[in-house]
Amino acid sequence: MAKRGARRSAADPTDGPCPCGSGLPYADCCGPIHRGVAAAATAEALMRSRYSAFAVGDAGYLLRSWHSTTRPPRLGLDPGTRWTRLEVLDTDRGGLFDTEGTVAFRAHYREAGRPGAVAEHSRFVREDGRWVYLDALSG
Repeated sequence: MAKRGARRSAADPTDGPCPCGSGLPYADCCGPIHRGVAAAATAEALMRSRYSAFAVGDAGYLLRSWHSTTRPPRLGLDPGTRWTRLEVLDTDRGGLFDTEGTVAFRAHYREAGRPGAVAEHSRFVREDGRWVYLDALSG
């Protein structure tokens, strides 16, 4: 996502529904992936877990789930941005037996009381057997 920010709200987002929109509790959905006790099975699952990491402020997970050739040395999250909703628009490949895939999505946020959205068509590949974010496709 081009907009890199997250903020923990007064109510801890890790105590409720998963920010990725699955309807599952965070503790049963993206939480285990963030903690490293489960792996994202598909490119879409990785993208959802990365969105959730922005929402809960887990910069470490975002860096760990980034491809080694495109990963920045550090990542600062903007505490003034609150991620509010994720829309998955399209997926291409990225399944259990694929080695690459793409996911198009729109991530909604609020910043300074104003709504906004970031749209991206992300590319994911397997590195050392696990899904990682490679980059955003242009145009």
